[in-house]
Amino acid sequence: MRTVTPSMSRTVGVAVALTALVATAVHPPTAAAERQAAAPTTLHFRVPDGHGGSCDVVGDLYRPAGASRSRPVPAVMGTNGFAGSKDDLAPMAEMFAARGYAVLAYSGLGFGGSSCRVTLDSPTPDGRAASTLIGYLGGASGIAYTDAGHRTTAPPVDFVIRDDASEGRVHDPRVGMFGGSYGGAVQFAAAATDPRLDAIVPMATWNDLSYSIVPNNTGQTSGVTTSAPGAFKLNWGVTFAAAGVAAGVAHATVTPDRLTGCPNFPREVCDGIAQGVATGVPSRAVVDRLRSASVSTYIDRVRTPTLLVQGEQDTLFNLNESSATYAALAERGVPTQLIWYSGGHSGTAATGDIDESAPDPRRQYVTGRIVEWFDTHLKRNSAPGGPTFSYYRPWADRGDARAAYAFADSVAAPDHIRLAFSGTNALVSDRSQTRPGRARLTTPAIPIPAGSDAADGIGVAGATIDDDPGTFVRWTSARLTDAIDVVGSPSATLSVDARENGRAVRRDSLVLFLKVVDVAPNGTATTVGDLVAPARIGDPARPFTVTMPAVAHRFGAGHRVRLVIAGNSSNYRPGEPSASVSIPASGGSLTLPVRS
Repeated sequence: MRTVTPSMSRTVGVAVALTALVATAVHPPTAAAERQAAAPTTLHFRVPDGHGGSCDVVGDLYRPAGASRSRPVPAVMGTNGFAGSKDDLAPMAEMFAARGYAVLAYSGLGFGGSSCRVTLDSPTPDGRAASTLIGYLGGASGIAYTDAGHRTTAPPVDFVIRDDASEGRVHDPRVGMFGGSYGGAVQFAAAATDPRLDAIVPMATWNDLSYSIVPNNTGQTSGVTTSAPGAFKLNWGVTFAAAGVAAGVAHATVTPDRLTGCPNFPREVCDGIAQGVATGVPSRAVVDRLRSASVSTYIDRVRTPTLLVQGEQDTLFNLNESSATYAALAERGVPTQLIWYSGGHSGTAATGDIDESAPDPRRQYVTGRIVEWFDTHLKRNSAPGGPTFSYYRPWADRGDARAAYAFADSVAAPDHIRLAFSGTNALVSDRSQTRPGRARLTTPAIPIPAGSDAADGIGVAGATIDDDPGTFVRWTSARLTDAIDVVGSPSATLSVDARENGRAVRRDSLVLFLKVVDVAPNGTATTVGDLVAPARIGDPARPFTVTMPAVAHRFGAGHRVRLVIAGNSSNYRPGEPSASVSIPASGGSLTLPVRS
């Protein structure tokens, strides 16, 4: 995942293709007059490593024309997506510099020429590293050097606006952060570490990394966080590991010892990959490491105005992650807005939304909103604007994404449609018309990914094949008389009777995979958003609810809504043991959040 646009793929090392999510928060205008920017100055920064030592961070400083001590300007800074570098941010940096911002684009720890290991955007050391760079933009000396050996100091910055020091904050610049994916999560770590940060725009990033990698869509304790991990996201997990190691190898001369042990990662990452492949369930130590690098753990320390941007085409960090972060920030009164945009790790952004190679805030909706956010909070030359919640409607796009957005004052959908299970394969809107019945499936005897789901990540494992008969069940509605627009998280409520060799399965051992499917009038069935919801069932003897990944999708008139429940998926390590599962129609339902 690199930081240039949330919907691109890139090759890392030897044929490691990464679906990269760059800071789609960076978008240079296309007009030639706006693209004039001085060449950046490459600097090296000594930042704390969290263990009493230091790391070297390499970055590029862009100074806009006319910026001086007597005419200071606000600043923005950003870092790369996973396995990328500061160079990925050049188009965005040039745009911001042309608009009168000082820009510091830097390679994150473990990537792009910066030393130390990849530490998953934890507050320490990643947040503290960002804080050190904030101090540099605020005029602190003894931080920046012209060489990687930190022998020749660079002059301090004197052309960035300093905020009032009355609150006791020293070297306090007027500064914001942008970036996508890995470059998005670090913004939360920086905001939790340093109150000098004035505005952030995290894009296509995570709320709880344990949910991202081992999602469980039932039994949530808060947001997307659950007491038990779900199913290991095999393809994405392997993609991440390969990319991180490849980045370490590519820059091995910077910190040779980071290739020892778990190459370029903390030990828990290698443990997590091994456990995920072997059993599908990481240990508590691994989960704790993932959560320590997640805003869900420290969100009470984040008070920085936040514009969240999350992709509707994203099987890595789905929309539920942004909803969880938004709700937690809004509940505490942090100025927050949420955009669900057209791209993501799994698809390309639509024309008129965001283009990392030619960002243009005048012609691209998300680009314009990001520039407006910084202009409001950093230049302070406009009143706060923009809707609370914006979402892209693919069904309304006629070639310009700007006209395909809808707006709302609340992220929660105002209406819901509930479809009840009936018999062994029907969904009905009138509960009085339900019939009794039981649908049956069997989970795999050998825990190998399989099924008809489109491959995530780089498709390292889990060939896409037809689901075997008997390994899934499905309930389908009648043809819709009118179109319905589903915007939000569908949920399924059901109960199961699961048995292994005639005995009830153990707690937390059964894993099912749910998905919402759109069935066209000609019978073509499409999984909405290619999204699958793994659910590890805590107590199979009790009814449970599965909160599925959110979507923005129109079911057209004449289409049918289908819920599929399977014992396997192409992209996940299935659960153990093999079980016979019976799902009664009684009490079962699918609820769809809808907007008119």
